[in-house]
Amino acid sequence: MLEAASEMVGNGDFVQRQVSVLLREQGSPEWALNFFAGDTPAAIDEVVAGRAQIAIVNPTEPLTLAYRGKGPYPEPLPVRAITVIPSEDQMLFAVSAASGIRSIEDIGERKFPLRLGMRVQRDHASLWFTDQVFRAAGFSLDDVISWGGEVKYLARIPQAPNRIEAVKKGEVDAIFDEAVNRWIYPALDAGMRLLEFSAPLLSKLEEMGFRRGVVKRSDYPRLEADVLSLDFSGWPVFCRADAPDELIARFCAALDARKEHIPWQGPGALPLLRMCHDGPDTPLDVPLHPAAERCWRSLGYLG
Repeated sequence: MLEAASEMVGNGDFVQRQVSVLLREQGSPEWALNFFAGDTPAAIDEVVAGRAQIAIVNPTEPLTLAYRGKGPYPEPLPVRAITVIPSEDQMLFAVSAASGIRSIEDIGERKFPLRLGMRVQRDHASLWFTDQVFRAAGFSLDDVISWGGEVKYLARIPQAPNRIEAVKKGEVDAIFDEAVNRWIYPALDAGMRLLEFSAPLLSKLEEMGFRRGVVKRSDYPRLEADVLSLDFSGWPVFCRADAPDELIARFCAALDARKEHIPWQGPGALPLLRMCHDGPDTPLDVPLHPAAERCWRSLGYLG
């Protein structure tokens, strides 16, 4: 079953790509292990509550905030990293020219009834990011809705044409999303303006555990200049701090044994040498679980 599922998920046109793997001893009435792979911050709650033992989240920031006890996490949570699958991305904030909005803070100061065009997947990290940015700026998504704003769940994929069409028709004021390369030019073609983060807001977010991102003109020549935003990189694989050493060591050894067969965004084998070091596409702001650190060191991936 695992091999068949792996083959199916590795096919680019197969859309059911989030997975929960349950493992138990033959004859046992209870499932002993749950490995959860998705892209939602809810994975953190699953691991901390013990409903999953190992999980993946995208991007790194929700796990960092959970570890630090910042943002939606009132106290530090017992999470540890195992590795970080490389992925470099940014979160981009775009508004319609008709809205007149010049900054994130402007939304709160004007009590603007913003109509957001977001992902259909309501637990996607892009909405989590949006609410945390709003709160750092002094208001919340609930405030925006109380001012007459609305969240329209329109996009199954970042470049969903119905979302851009909603902007053109004046039905949506803003698109806040990651996977910038898939929708930045359609947004510009629709007359949208990219919001750059102010220094005070960016500093506050960085103190919480967010990383700054830069949407570069060198990558998108139609931009007038680089645009400061937030980073949306990395797929951390993580566990509880008290996860059994044997489980984590076995998991790491399995990743190493199967690295040639595990798909990721780049070519070739899973690049484990990069995946236990902090980098632009592998943000590592949460400590490695001790058993993971020992395993990577023994395999020569850590100095």
